[in-house]
Amino acid sequence: MTGYTSVIDVLGKLDEGEKARIRGWVYRLRRLGGKVFIVLRDYSGIIQCVLDGETASRLEEEVSRVDIEASVIVEGVVRRDKRAPGGKELKVMDLKVVGESHNFPIKGGEGIDYLLDNRHLWIRSRRLTSVFKVKHYLLEGLRDYFNSNGWWEVTPPILTMSAVEGGATLFPVDFFGKKAFLSQSAQFYLETLIFSLEKVWSITTSFRAERSRTRRHLYEYTHLEAEAAWYGMEDMMRVVEEMVKAGIRRVLEKSSGDLEFIGRDVSILENVVSTRFPVITYDEAVQILQSKGVSIKWGEDFGADEERVLTKEFEVPVFVTMFPKKIKSFYMKISEENPELVYGFDLLAPEGYGEIVGGSVREDSYDKLLSRIVEEGLNPEDYNWYLDLRRYGSVPHSGFGLGVERMVMWVAGLDHIRDATPYPRFRDRLYP
Repeated sequence: MTGYTSVIDVLGKLDEGEKARIRGWVYRLRRLGGKVFIVLRDYSGIIQCVLDGETASRLEEEVSRVDIEASVIVEGVVRRDKRAPGGKELKVMDLKVVGESHNFPIKGGEGIDYLLDNRHLWIRSRRLTSVFKVKHYLLEGLRDYFNSNGWWEVTPPILTMSAVEGGATLFPVDFFGKKAFLSQSAQFYLETLIFSLEKVWSITTSFRAERSRTRRHLYEYTHLEAEAAWYGMEDMMRVVEEMVKAGIRRVLEKSSGDLEFIGRDVSILENVVSTRFPVITYDEAVQILQSKGVSIKWGEDFGADEERVLTKEFEVPVFVTMFPKKIKSFYMKISEENPELVYGFDLLAPEGYGEIVGGSVREDSYDKLLSRIVEEGLNPEDYNWYLDLRRYGSVPHSGFGLGVERMVMWVAGLDHIRDATPYPRFRDRLYP
């Protein structure tokens, strides 16, 4: 026999009596009445492998080396068994231990701090494996949306010399004796590229240093951002809605089994992709919150608690638009109808998950942008290159940023954002 077969192919393609060679890791191990039962896992799933008494005796030396998380190669014959995971099992004829594993540190029931300290081992869990598959297909669907609609993927830098969202949330870096920062956002760099490519997007790592720790906060996260020349707010909101639905469709098409294993109700996501996203203004959002007994005044920003209450009112993501100027960034275009508002929008995920996308029309007037920079107490010299974009051929344009891990958290129905990334970064400690 040549080659290896994945678990999913054994379960889905091979019939009773066919031979298979599988390589993977020991997920469960049980010895009973002279028989040995090994539940083997690979990237695609799990399958029960059975060594009867005669085979177990013949392979006694190799069997004695088998333990939880040992890597092994098994060869055997497929047979149907309704009691086995997936309805099939492998009657083992040969077994080889590739890498031993003695006293695997994670046995079940450990606390979260212990598991995070051992993240490099915990990451093997079937739950996290399923989450990362969901994330893969979500990103695949998002990328395919842009590729199918005339957008250009670009590669902006991670090191930057200026702030996008404010200096208090920057991580400083010594760049050969000069002060630089880890990027909060690729937005400014993407804006430079719309003057040549018009519609651009990127996936980069972003960093935020605000001293908070919540179930939906990461200091290092995956940031999908897009900017487009000639686009107004409604144009960009349409892109966001179509993109989000494209990502979810891909997950439903290719990873629904992983969602079900995680415990996600896929009917919620199916409803999302078939329903238009409602749009409300900031004013309407405040009225809803006040009607629910939330203590909030006009002009105050929404936090996690307010977003949780608000999104409980909707079964699908909801756009909130037209925010007060004083709670939004200096680069957002001020409303022509009301100078106290900006053409900004957030997309809030339902079920209490809150903001996953933030976007706006960008100010395209040199004089107005300079005025806002001064008004915010920023140094115009730090933004000369950004202001140049308004000096030379400025055009109306809009953009947005999507927090990938926040979207994964919602799509997979996770309780905490730490499970949406392999190695979450927290303020008080860095795990492996």
